[in-house]
Amino acid sequence: MKITILGPAHPYRGGLASIMETMARTFRRRGDEVSLRTFTLQYPSLLFPGKSQTVDTPPPGDLSIVRCVSTVSPFSWWRVGRQLRRERPDFVLLKYWTPFMAPCFGTIARIARGNGHTKVLCQIDNVEPHEHHAVDKPFNRFFLRSVDGFVYMSEQVRRELAAYTDAPALFSPHPLFEHFGGRVDRREACVRLGLDPAVGYALFFGLIRDYKGLDLLLDAWARLRREGRIGGRKLIVAGEFYTSPEPYLKQIAALGLQDEVILHDRFIPDAEVKYYFSAADCVVQPYKTATQSGVTQIAYQFCTPMIVTNVGGLAEIVPDGRVGCVCPPSAEGVADAIERIYAPGVLERFRENCIEERRRFSWEEMCSRIAELYNMVR
Repeated sequence: MKITILGPAHPYRGGLASIMETMARTFRRRGDEVSLRTFTLQYPSLLFPGKSQTVDTPPPGDLSIVRCVSTVSPFSWWRVGRQLRRERPDFVLLKYWTPFMAPCFGTIARIARGNGHTKVLCQIDNVEPHEHHAVDKPFNRFFLRSVDGFVYMSEQVRRELAAYTDAPALFSPHPLFEHFGGRVDRREACVRLGLDPAVGYALFFGLIRDYKGLDLLLDAWARLRREGRIGGRKLIVAGEFYTSPEPYLKQIAALGLQDEVILHDRFIPDAEVKYYFSAADCVVQPYKTATQSGVTQIAYQFCTPMIVTNVGGLAEIVPDGRVGCVCPPSAEGVADAIERIYAPGVLERFRENCIEERRRFSWEEMCSRIAELYNMVR
Protein backbone atom coordinates (compact mmCIF):
# COMPACT_ATOMS: atom_id res chain seq x y z
CA MET A 1 0.00 0.00 0.00
CA LYS A 2 0.96 3.61 -0.49
CA ILE A 3 0.53 5.42 2.83
CA THR A 4 1.00 9.02 3.94
CA ILE A 5 1.25 9.62 7.69
CA LEU A 6 0.50 13.19 8.74
CA GLY A 7 1.01 14.42 12.30
CA PRO A 8 3.69 15.13 14.92
CA ALA A 9 7.19 13.88 14.13
CA HIS A 10 10.77 15.07 14.56
CA PRO A 11 11.76 17.76 15.47
CA TYR A 12 8.58 17.89 17.59
CA ARG A 13 9.01 16.26 20.95
CA GLY A 14 6.94 13.87 23.04
CA GLY A 15 4.94 10.67 22.78
CA LEU A 16 2.77 11.70 19.82
CA ALA A 17 5.80 12.20 17.60
CA SER A 18 7.24 8.87 18.73
CA ILE A 19 3.96 7.13 17.90
CA MET A 20 3.80 8.45 14.34
CA GLU A 21 7.44 7.64 13.67
CA THR A 22 7.08 4.12 15.04
CA MET A 23 3.99 3.47 12.93
CA ALA A 24 5.88 4.66 9.85
CA ARG A 25 8.67 2.17 10.59
CA THR A 26 6.21 -0.64 11.25
CA PHE A 27 4.29 -0.12 8.00
CA ARG A 28 7.57 0.05 6.13
CA ARG A 29 8.71 -3.27 7.65
CA ARG A 30 5.44 -4.75 6.39
CA GLY A 31 6.44 -3.77 2.85
CA ASP A 32 4.30 -0.64 2.45
CA GLU A 33 5.44 2.58 0.80
CA VAL A 34 5.32 5.22 3.53
CA SER A 35 5.84 8.99 3.55
CA LEU A 36 5.80 11.00 6.77
CA ARG A 37 4.78 14.66 6.92
CA THR A 38 4.79 16.95 9.91
CA PHE A 39 4.40 20.56 10.94
CA THR A 40 6.34 23.69 10.18
CA LEU A 41 4.35 25.13 13.10
CA GLN A 42 2.39 22.91 15.49
CA TYR A 43 1.19 25.42 18.12
CA PRO A 44 1.62 29.20 18.19
CA SER A 45 3.83 30.03 21.15
CA LEU A 46 0.92 31.92 22.74
CA LEU A 47 -1.09 28.67 22.94
CA PHE A 48 1.74 26.35 23.99
CA PRO A 49 2.03 25.96 27.79
CA GLY A 50 5.46 24.33 27.82
CA LYS A 51 8.94 25.74 27.39
CA SER A 52 9.76 24.21 24.01
CA GLN A 53 7.88 22.24 21.35
CA THR A 54 10.95 20.76 19.68
CA VAL A 55 14.11 18.80 20.43
CA ASP A 56 17.70 19.51 19.37
CA THR A 57 18.57 15.90 18.57
CA PRO A 58 19.38 14.89 14.97
CA PRO A 59 16.48 13.58 12.86
CA PRO A 60 16.05 9.79 12.71
CA GLY A 61 18.28 8.45 9.96
CA ASP A 62 15.83 5.76 8.85
CA LEU A 63 12.92 8.12 8.12
CA SER A 64 12.35 10.89 5.62
CA ILE A 65 10.24 13.51 7.39
CA VAL A 66 8.90 16.47 5.40
CA ARG A 67 7.87 19.59 7.33
CA CYS A 68 5.06 21.17 5.32
CA VAL A 69 1.99 22.04 7.43
CA SER A 70 1.34 25.09 9.59
CA THR A 71 -1.73 24.67 11.77
CA VAL A 72 -2.45 28.41 11.50
CA SER A 73 -1.95 28.83 7.73
CA PRO A 74 -4.92 27.83 5.53
CA PHE A 75 -2.66 28.31 2.53
CA SER A 76 -0.49 25.40 3.73
CA TRP A 77 -3.60 23.25 4.34
CA TRP A 78 -4.79 23.78 0.76
CA ARG A 79 -1.30 23.20 -0.66
CA VAL A 80 -0.74 19.94 1.23
CA GLY A 81 -4.28 18.75 0.48
CA ARG A 82 -3.77 19.32 -3.25
CA GLN A 83 -0.40 17.53 -3.13
CA LEU A 84 -2.00 14.50 -1.52
CA ARG A 85 -4.85 14.56 -4.02
CA ARG A 86 -2.28 14.44 -6.86
CA GLU A 87 -0.07 11.82 -5.20
CA ARG A 88 -3.04 9.49 -4.59
CA PRO A 89 -1.88 7.51 -1.54
CA ASP A 90 -4.18 4.62 -0.69
CA PHE A 91 -4.80 6.29 2.64
CA VAL A 92 -3.71 9.24 4.72
CA LEU A 93 -3.28 8.39 8.41
CA LEU A 94 -3.88 11.24 10.85
CA LYS A 95 -3.37 11.47 14.60
CA TYR A 96 -6.11 13.41 16.42
CA TRP A 97 -5.85 14.48 20.03
CA THR A 98 -7.23 18.02 20.25
CA PRO A 99 -9.90 20.06 18.45
CA PHE A 100 -7.26 22.70 17.77
CA MET A 101 -6.07 20.47 14.91
CA ALA A 102 -9.55 20.16 13.38
CA PRO A 103 -9.55 23.06 10.88
CA CYS A 104 -6.13 22.07 9.54
CA PHE A 105 -6.70 18.31 9.37
CA GLY A 106 -10.32 18.55 8.25
CA THR A 107 -9.42 20.81 5.32
CA ILE A 108 -6.54 18.60 4.20
CA ALA A 109 -8.70 15.48 4.50
CA ARG A 110 -11.52 16.90 2.40
CA ILE A 111 -9.19 18.04 -0.38
CA ALA A 112 -7.17 14.79 -0.42
CA ARG A 113 -10.31 12.64 -0.67
CA GLY A 114 -11.39 14.61 -3.71
CA ASN A 115 -9.43 12.33 -6.05
CA GLY A 116 -11.97 9.54 -5.47
CA HIS A 117 -9.20 7.10 -4.46
CA THR A 118 -7.52 8.25 -1.24
CA LYS A 119 -9.16 7.35 2.06
CA VAL A 120 -8.58 9.22 5.31
CA LEU A 121 -8.03 7.17 8.45
CA CYS A 122 -7.48 8.43 11.97
CA GLN A 123 -5.85 7.01 15.06
CA ILE A 124 -7.77 8.99 17.66
CA ASP A 125 -6.65 9.68 21.21
CA ASN A 126 -9.46 11.94 22.40
CA VAL A 127 -12.77 13.22 21.09
CA GLU A 128 -13.76 15.58 23.89
CA PRO A 129 -10.69 17.36 25.25
CA HIS A 130 -9.75 17.41 28.93
CA GLU A 131 -9.88 21.22 29.01
CA HIS A 132 -13.07 22.42 27.31
CA HIS A 133 -13.61 25.41 25.00
CA ALA A 134 -16.63 26.79 23.17
CA VAL A 135 -15.28 25.76 19.76
CA ASP A 136 -14.68 22.10 20.65
CA LYS A 137 -17.90 20.62 19.29
CA PRO A 138 -18.05 22.51 15.97
CA PHE A 139 -14.37 21.85 15.37
CA ASN A 140 -14.86 18.15 16.17
CA ARG A 141 -17.81 17.95 13.77
CA PHE A 142 -15.78 19.54 10.99
CA PHE A 143 -12.89 17.11 11.34
CA LEU A 144 -14.55 13.87 12.39
CA ARG A 145 -17.02 13.98 9.48
CA SER A 146 -14.13 14.22 7.01
CA VAL A 147 -12.70 10.85 8.07
CA ASP A 148 -13.51 7.45 6.52
CA GLY A 149 -12.60 5.33 9.55
CA PHE A 150 -11.08 5.41 13.03
CA VAL A 151 -8.89 3.30 15.28
CA TYR A 152 -9.64 4.10 18.93
CA MET A 153 -7.89 3.02 22.12
CA SER A 154 -10.61 3.13 24.79
CA GLU A 155 -14.35 2.52 25.00
CA GLN A 156 -14.93 6.06 26.23
CA VAL A 157 -13.51 7.41 22.96
CA ARG A 158 -15.74 5.05 20.98
CA ARG A 159 -18.83 6.28 22.80
CA GLU A 160 -17.92 9.92 22.28
CA LEU A 161 -17.08 9.30 18.62
CA ALA A 162 -20.55 7.84 17.98
CA ALA A 163 -22.11 11.21 18.80
CA TYR A 164 -20.39 12.77 15.77
CA THR A 165 -20.07 10.11 13.08
CA ASP A 166 -21.14 6.60 12.12
CA ALA A 167 -17.90 5.91 10.22
CA PRO A 168 -16.36 2.48 10.94
CA ALA A 169 -14.23 2.32 14.07
CA LEU A 170 -11.99 -0.48 15.33
CA PHE A 171 -10.37 -0.94 18.74
CA SER A 172 -6.64 -1.41 19.20
CA PRO A 173 -4.91 -0.73 22.54
CA HIS A 174 -2.06 1.73 22.82
CA PRO A 175 1.21 -0.07 21.95
CA LEU A 176 4.36 0.03 24.06
CA PHE A 177 6.93 2.81 23.76
CA GLU A 178 9.81 0.56 22.77
CA HIS A 179 12.12 3.41 21.74
CA PHE A 180 12.79 4.20 25.41
CA GLY A 181 14.86 1.01 25.67
CA GLY A 182 14.78 -1.60 28.41
CA ARG A 183 14.89 -1.61 32.18
CA VAL A 184 18.27 -0.87 33.77
CA ASP A 185 19.66 -1.86 37.15
CA ARG A 186 17.78 0.01 39.86
CA ARG A 187 20.92 1.17 41.66
CA GLU A 188 22.33 2.57 38.42
CA ALA A 189 19.03 4.36 37.74
CA CYS A 190 19.02 5.92 41.20
CA VAL A 191 22.60 7.11 40.86
CA ARG A 192 21.81 8.66 37.45
CA LEU A 193 18.92 10.61 39.00
CA GLY A 194 20.73 11.57 42.19
CA LEU A 195 18.49 9.36 44.34
CA ASP A 196 19.25 7.19 47.35
CA PRO A 197 18.95 3.51 46.29
CA ALA A 198 18.05 2.58 49.88
CA VAL A 199 14.76 4.54 49.63
CA GLY A 200 11.62 3.32 47.88
CA TYR A 201 10.03 5.66 45.33
CA ALA A 202 6.58 6.09 43.86
CA LEU A 203 6.51 8.01 40.56
CA PHE A 204 4.13 10.57 39.06
CA PHE A 205 5.33 10.99 35.47
CA GLY A 206 4.49 13.16 32.50
CA LEU A 207 3.23 16.60 31.63
CA ILE A 208 1.51 18.11 34.66
CA ARG A 209 -2.04 19.26 33.94
CA ASP A 210 -4.83 19.81 36.46
CA TYR A 211 -6.96 16.87 35.26
CA LYS A 212 -4.13 14.46 36.06
CA GLY A 213 -4.84 14.75 39.78
CA LEU A 214 -1.43 15.52 41.25
CA ASP A 215 -3.28 17.37 44.02
CA LEU A 216 -5.10 14.14 44.92
CA LEU A 217 -1.80 12.27 45.09
CA LEU A 218 -0.22 14.90 47.35
CA ASP A 219 -3.22 14.78 49.70
CA ALA A 220 -3.05 10.97 49.66
CA TRP A 221 0.65 11.03 50.48
CA ALA A 222 0.08 13.41 53.40
CA ARG A 223 -2.73 11.19 54.68
CA LEU A 224 -0.49 8.11 54.63
CA ARG A 225 2.26 9.95 56.47
CA ARG A 226 -0.12 11.19 59.19
CA GLU A 227 -1.38 7.65 59.70
CA GLY A 228 2.13 6.17 59.75
CA ARG A 229 1.57 4.17 56.57
CA ILE A 230 4.16 5.70 54.21
CA GLY A 231 7.12 3.67 55.51
CA GLY A 232 9.87 6.21 54.79
CA ARG A 233 9.25 6.17 51.05
CA LYS A 234 9.36 9.22 48.80
CA LEU A 235 7.40 10.54 45.84
CA ILE A 236 9.03 11.60 42.56
CA VAL A 237 7.12 14.08 40.42
CA ALA A 238 8.82 14.16 37.01
CA GLY A 239 7.44 16.30 34.22
CA GLU A 240 6.94 19.80 32.90
CA PHE A 241 4.11 21.94 34.24
CA TYR A 242 1.48 22.67 31.60
CA THR A 243 -0.47 24.62 34.21
CA SER A 244 0.53 27.06 36.93
CA PRO A 245 2.92 25.32 39.36
CA GLU A 246 2.14 27.66 42.26
CA PRO A 247 -0.94 25.82 43.62
CA TYR A 248 1.03 22.57 43.75
CA LEU A 249 4.08 24.16 45.36
CA LYS A 250 1.86 25.79 47.98
CA GLN A 251 0.11 22.46 48.60
CA ILE A 252 3.44 20.68 49.11
CA ALA A 253 4.49 23.35 51.60
CA ALA A 254 1.14 23.39 53.42
CA LEU A 255 1.21 19.62 53.80
CA GLY A 256 4.84 19.64 54.97
CA LEU A 257 5.97 17.36 52.14
CA GLN A 258 9.09 19.29 51.09
CA ASP A 259 11.37 16.45 52.23
CA GLU A 260 9.23 13.70 50.74
CA VAL A 261 8.39 15.06 47.26
CA ILE A 262 11.26 15.12 44.78
CA LEU A 263 10.25 17.55 42.05
CA HIS A 264 11.90 17.27 38.63
CA ASP A 265 9.75 19.92 36.95
CA ARG A 266 11.01 19.78 33.38
CA PHE A 267 10.37 17.89 30.20
CA ILE A 268 12.02 14.47 30.55
CA PRO A 269 14.06 13.61 27.43
CA ASP A 270 13.62 10.15 25.89
CA ALA A 271 17.11 9.06 26.98
CA GLU A 272 16.26 9.61 30.68
CA VAL A 273 12.85 7.92 30.80
CA LYS A 274 14.28 4.46 31.52
CA TYR A 275 16.00 5.71 34.67
CA TYR A 276 12.77 7.02 36.22
CA PHE A 277 10.81 3.85 35.52
CA SER A 278 13.68 1.61 36.64
CA ALA A 279 14.18 3.52 39.90
CA ALA A 280 10.48 3.61 40.80
CA ASP A 281 8.67 0.89 42.76
CA CYS A 282 5.41 1.92 41.09
CA VAL A 283 3.80 4.58 38.91
CA VAL A 284 0.76 6.50 40.21
CA GLN A 285 -1.78 7.99 37.77
CA PRO A 286 -4.40 9.70 39.98
CA TYR A 287 -6.28 11.15 37.01
CA LYS A 288 -9.63 12.87 37.51
CA THR A 289 -10.58 12.32 33.84
CA ALA A 290 -8.94 10.25 31.13
CA THR A 291 -9.39 8.34 27.92
CA GLN A 292 -6.21 6.30 27.83
CA SER A 293 -2.66 7.25 28.80
CA GLY A 294 0.72 6.69 27.25
CA VAL A 295 2.23 6.55 30.75
CA THR A 296 0.64 3.14 31.35
CA GLN A 297 2.33 1.82 28.20
CA ILE A 298 5.70 3.17 29.34
CA ALA A 299 5.14 1.40 32.65
CA TYR A 300 4.40 -1.84 30.80
CA GLN A 301 7.58 -1.39 28.76
CA PHE A 302 9.61 -1.34 31.98
CA CYS A 303 7.38 -3.77 33.94
CA THR A 304 6.73 -1.10 36.57
CA PRO A 305 3.52 -1.75 38.58
CA MET A 306 0.80 0.90 38.33
CA ILE A 307 -1.87 2.63 40.36
CA VAL A 308 -4.62 4.14 38.20
CA THR A 309 -7.98 5.70 38.95
CA ASN A 310 -11.17 4.18 37.62
CA VAL A 311 -11.79 6.85 34.98
CA GLY A 312 -11.95 6.65 31.19
CA GLY A 313 -10.18 3.65 29.77
CA LEU A 314 -7.41 3.29 32.36
CA ALA A 315 -8.96 0.28 34.08
CA GLU A 316 -9.36 -1.43 30.68
CA ILE A 317 -5.57 -1.45 30.31
CA VAL A 318 -4.52 -2.08 33.94
CA PRO A 319 -6.27 -5.17 35.37
CA ASP A 320 -6.86 -4.58 39.07
CA GLY A 321 -4.87 -6.94 41.26
CA ARG A 322 -2.78 -8.28 38.38
CA VAL A 323 -0.35 -5.57 37.24
CA GLY A 324 -1.57 -2.76 39.43
CA CYS A 325 -4.33 -1.30 41.57
CA VAL A 326 -7.43 0.51 40.35
CA CYS A 327 -8.98 2.99 42.76
CA PRO A 328 -11.56 5.81 42.94
CA PRO A 329 -10.34 9.29 41.90
CA SER A 330 -10.07 10.60 45.46
CA ALA A 331 -7.28 11.18 47.95
CA GLU A 332 -8.60 8.38 50.15
CA GLY A 333 -8.83 5.98 47.21
CA VAL A 334 -5.30 6.76 46.04
CA ALA A 335 -3.93 6.42 49.59
CA ASP A 336 -5.53 3.00 50.01
CA ALA A 337 -4.15 1.87 46.64
CA ILE A 338 -0.63 2.94 47.60
CA GLU A 339 -0.90 0.92 50.80
CA ARG A 340 -2.22 -2.09 48.83
CA ILE A 341 0.57 -2.03 46.28
CA TYR A 342 3.24 -1.89 49.01
CA ALA A 343 1.84 -4.93 50.82
CA PRO A 344 4.40 -7.76 51.10
CA GLY A 345 5.04 -9.55 47.81
CA VAL A 346 2.62 -7.48 45.72
CA LEU A 347 5.14 -5.42 43.76
CA GLU A 348 7.13 -8.51 42.80
CA ARG A 349 4.00 -10.33 41.64
CA PHE A 350 2.80 -7.35 39.62
CA ARG A 351 6.19 -7.02 37.89
CA GLU A 352 6.10 -10.67 36.84
CA ASN A 353 2.53 -10.33 35.54
CA CYS A 354 3.51 -7.28 33.46
CA ILE A 355 5.73 -9.53 31.33
CA GLU A 356 2.68 -11.53 30.23
CA GLU A 357 0.17 -8.69 30.01
CA ARG A 358 2.33 -6.43 27.87
CA ARG A 359 2.27 -8.90 24.98
CA ARG A 360 -1.15 -7.45 24.09
CA PHE A 361 0.38 -4.11 23.13
CA SER A 362 2.29 -4.40 19.87
CA TRP A 363 2.83 -1.96 17.01
CA GLU A 364 2.31 -4.79 14.54
CA GLU A 365 -1.19 -5.33 15.96
CA MET A 366 -1.98 -1.61 15.75
CA CYS A 367 -0.89 -1.42 12.11
CA SER A 368 -2.81 -4.60 11.29
CA ARG A 369 -5.98 -3.02 12.65
CA ILE A 370 -5.38 0.11 10.58
CA ALA A 371 -4.92 -2.07 7.47
CA GLU A 372 -8.11 -3.95 8.36
CA LEU A 373 -9.93 -0.65 8.67
CA TYR A 374 -8.69 0.45 5.26
CA ASN A 375 -10.02 -2.75 3.71
CA MET A 376 -13.41 -1.99 5.28
CA VAL A 377 -13.69 1.52 3.78
CA ARG A 378 -11.98 1.35 0.42
